[in-house]
Parts: sequence; structure tokens; C-alpha cells
Amino acid sequence: MRRTDIIVDYKCKRYIIELKIWHGDEYNRRGEEQLAGYLDYYKQDKGWLLSFNFNKNKTVGVKTIDCCGKTIVEAVV
Repeated sequence: MRRTDIIVDYKCKRYIIELKIWHGDEYNRRGEEQLAGYLDYYKQDKGWLLSFNFNKNKTVGVKTIDCCGKTIVEAVV
């Protein structure tokens, strides 16, 4: 399996977190699919994607999306 960015084991729960630098919608979609693959590998249903966007006109915030049957909480900062 490829490298997962952050895996946190806390109080018998596992949190899979992927970090990305914003390079456009297509790159972001591939990052979501990559995270969904990690979630499948670790047998998790929910993961977190933290996207760093350095564009001046960015839209920041948190949203929940469904990707490949997995729930991804995506935060853009």
C-alpha cells in the first residue's frame, strides 16, 4: 500500500487523515479517491482530507462528501 499521511489511533478508534496542497479540482478529486482507497485498506468508513489552498480567491471551510462509498470530511484552509 502507498504511504498514508497521518493515522491516529485514539481511544480504540482509528482516524485516517490525508494532507494535500491545492492544485485544482482534478488533483483534489484524485486525492479524495486516494483517501477512499486508504479507508478501504484500513476497513474504515470515514476519513479526513486537509487541503492547503494558497490561492487568494479560495473558498475555505469544511464539507462532507461521499467518495467511492466512503464518507470524507474535507477541510480547505
